[in-house]
Amino acid sequence: MTDGRVGPVVASVVPRFAGPATFARLPRIDEVSDVDVAVTGVPFDGGVSFRPGARFGPAHVRESSRLLRPYNPALDVAPFGRLQVVDAGDIAVNPFSIDAAVAEVEAGADALLERAGRLLTLGGDHTIALPLLRSLARRHGPVAVVHFDAHLDTWDTYFGAATTHGTPFRRASEEGLLDRSGCLHVGIRGPLYDAADLADDAELGFQIVHAREMEALGTPGVVERVRARVQDRPVYVSVDIDVLDPAFAPGTGTPESGGLLSRELLALLRGFAGLNLVGADVVEVAPAYDHAEITGIAAAHAAYELLSAMARTETP
Repeated sequence: MTDGRVGPVVASVVPRFAGPATFARLPRIDEVSDVDVAVTGVPFDGGVSFRPGARFGPAHVRESSRLLRPYNPALDVAPFGRLQVVDAGDIAVNPFSIDAAVAEVEAGADALLERAGRLLTLGGDHTIALPLLRSLARRHGPVAVVHFDAHLDTWDTYFGAATTHGTPFRRASEEGLLDRSGCLHVGIRGPLYDAADLADDAELGFQIVHAREMEALGTPGVVERVRARVQDRPVYVSVDIDVLDPAFAPGTGTPESGGLLSRELLALLRGFAGLNLVGADVVEVAPAYDHAEITGIAAAHAAYELLSAMARTETP
């Protein structure tokens, strides 16, 4: 590594199937002094409405990331050479209380951001986006959110609960954490409860690129729409792995048919290179429903492309 940065464990020295399963075999946060990006996990799934198990997602994604390598040819960048990226371990949260867990995630993110310039968080369910956005908004003001998901996640309540994996972006918008002129969903599909869901979503500040538009727009067209929407605003990218079709991400809690290809998602994430990317998450990996690490590998590569986009400060 250059400039004193500590990189991943070298595969020719320690085989990929050996050693601690940090993300991409990166150093732990206690092994370095200065940190540009901290990868952290939040093993929480108390906010799910269907299949549980995303609390085991962070460990699964780390294990699935062992084959990631230091150079990204698609963006012509070595992210771990340009940035000091570390694995900060997990933020331990209360598994019985959503409110307590949300407060602990927020406090944990605040503490990590005292050391790291940016966080890339592995979930866990999508509930964790709300406390992460609270922490970021204190540092950057309202942020533009680009949300990859099969679902809007702007519903009001589930069974009377205001904070769940289906409500984080409604709460974030209501709390003034979002720049409503710069937010966008990508990959939305499947049935809704009512046509009013779309109207409510628009009032909260979101435009939508539906999954059904992918074929007509193509990946470059979607990237162009995203970049035109966010412009130079501080951007937070939130990736629910169920944005992918279940063929590419079976290990998730609320799968919907007709989703994106892995290739499409990775290409879209590369489109964030050169933007003011202040943080990101990859959530809703539920390994109990996975097979041969299909979902974990997809999530690990999505996280890698986000780190590469952070490292590539100029537009490719």
